[in-house]
Amino acid sequence: MSDLESYAIRATDGDLGHVKDFYFDDQAWVIRYLVVDTGNWLSNRKVLISPIAVDRPDWAGKVLPVSITKEQVRNSPSIDTDKPVSRQHEMDHLGYFGYPHYWGGSGLWGMGTSPSSMRAMVHDRPRAGRREPLNGMGLGSRTDRDDPHLRSCQEILGYHIKATDGDIGHVQGLLVEEDTWAIRYIVVETSHWWSGHLVLIVPEWIRHVSWAENTVAVNLRRQAVKGAPPYDSAAELDRMLEMDIYKHYGRNGYWAEHEEPEFMMSRR
Repeated sequence: MSDLESYAIRATDGDLGHVKDFYFDDQAWVIRYLVVDTGNWLSNRKVLISPIAVDRPDWAGKVLPVSITKEQVRNSPSIDTDKPVSRQHEMDHLGYFGYPHYWGGSGLWGMGTSPSSMRAMVHDRPRAGRREPLNGMGLGSRTDRDDPHLRSCQEILGYHIKATDGDIGHVQGLLVEEDTWAIRYIVVETSHWWSGHLVLIVPEWIRHVSWAENTVAVNLRRQAVKGAPPYDSAAELDRMLEMDIYKHYGRNGYWAEHEEPEFMMSRR
């Protein structure tokens, strides 16, 4: 995740700014929005960009191209990125760009697994000023009144990790799958307990996150975490290491039989 924080966001008609933070869904553990600092051209306003808008990244140039214009961003609904994002704010944002809702389906993104599957539902280029999302859900439905579950990725860094039998470390970073934008692993720094040891924990193994107490409780014992395969942020995270991690904890992997996703690896 931290690798992306300096990436430029390039609209179809010029640079929008750079990535400042991300909002993730704390139920599905998927990044739903990039928080972009627009710099001087928009008075340093921070705006949200959905991964639905992101085209194929330019990793070498550290650029994330997006299929929207600067003018669309300038006229987009204002959202205070320092406060929780409500479902109504999301409705306004997605409706403005003409994107479908990501919630309500059985997949990570509607009925699909990736933002690109939702973009396929947009039959024409998003037009500034469109206010109704493509699936036409009204603001009065029960889903729209649900409490927001969007959290800042920056906020969770440093949170203490608690096993079932005691503390084991703190959140050092997040590993994000580039196709689905799912947070596949939490990078845990255990140096206070075991010198220089980084390990990976899967969000599905979390029992509870206390945002008030800055803690993440996991359904694992300390000894199991201590004996987990170490993580090297300078090395590529391949499927073999993933299999070793899941085998160590006696869990089944998330991947499909022939799926080979790549990862954006945290250096934090």
